[in-house]
Amino acid sequence: MKTGELLRRHPGNPILTAADWPYPVHSVFNPGATKLKDGRTLLLCRCEDHRGLSHLCRAISMDGITDWQIDHSPTFQSGGDGYPEEVWGVEDARITFVPELGSYIIAYTAFGKVGPGVSLAKTKDFVTFERLGLMMQPDDKDAALLPRRIDGNFLLIHRPVSTDGADLWITQSPDLKTWGSPRLMLRARRGAWWDANKIGLSPPPIETPDGWLVLYHGVRTHASGSLYRVGAALFDLEHPETVLIRGDSWIMGPEASYERIGDVPNVVFPNGYTIGEDGDTLHLYYGAADSSVCLATGSVSEILKWLKDHGDYVGPQTGS
Repeated sequence: MKTGELLRRHPGNPILTAADWPYPVHSVFNPGATKLKDGRTLLLCRCEDHRGLSHLCRAISMDGITDWQIDHSPTFQSGGDGYPEEVWGVEDARITFVPELGSYIIAYTAFGKVGPGVSLAKTKDFVTFERLGLMMQPDDKDAALLPRRIDGNFLLIHRPVSTDGADLWITQSPDLKTWGSPRLMLRARRGAWWDANKIGLSPPPIETPDGWLVLYHGVRTHASGSLYRVGAALFDLEHPETVLIRGDSWIMGPEASYERIGDVPNVVFPNGYTIGEDGDTLHLYYGAADSSVCLATGSVSEILKWLKDHGDYVGPQTGS
């Protein structure tokens, strides 16, 4: 299968825009996603208001495409004075259901005066939320929790920015409170590569018999701006810091007009997915040009096959 056929855009894209919202917002994009127990698809969309600050709003659909039921006010917004790390908003939710906890853990970007950091919240119903607090200090974002412990610890993937670059890291915790033992997962490539300048996690990892399938965004800067594209890599199931295969090219990039034109042009930015009843069909929800919510479909098994045909063994990255 050709790279361009791995993720197929829904013909009705964009499936959600600010015009669909029951209250005033400037733009709607970068949705976290999950499938509820009753089969409905839930999105936690990032909504930017007319001040430029973001909050999260719930949208629910039976088929995951149409007839969205959208909350009539923000579902999850800045915690106010009690949470100074969120004073400039909350952004880019990634949702993981953790069976051990019987709850969903939402990893999101808390935007405060010193920059973006990673915070967690817990919910059972997406109506009431328990904030667990700031987990990763600025400058850090693009985080998601793995759905199960490994060697007794919860694991959080995140993307800190340092003088060495912007790469994927994984950090562990026994209790979702104290985090340590950071390990480098995947480096941004250098030079002319499509993911040469920085990378970040896209949706939460997908557990497969072959390993953790990770879709990630790569950024290449050029004379007129940046290009955000999506790539794939496979990581060891019991040692998720170890990359097994890394794809040599992107599997999705901005092509449609709604991806090329918007508040931030030339961006495809997936934050969430659901898997079909066949256990293989991938419904990937993404932000387009920081302006709308779109959908692409694909096959987990086809992406894994493409990786084996078009990827390179990389092995453990160096860094701690």
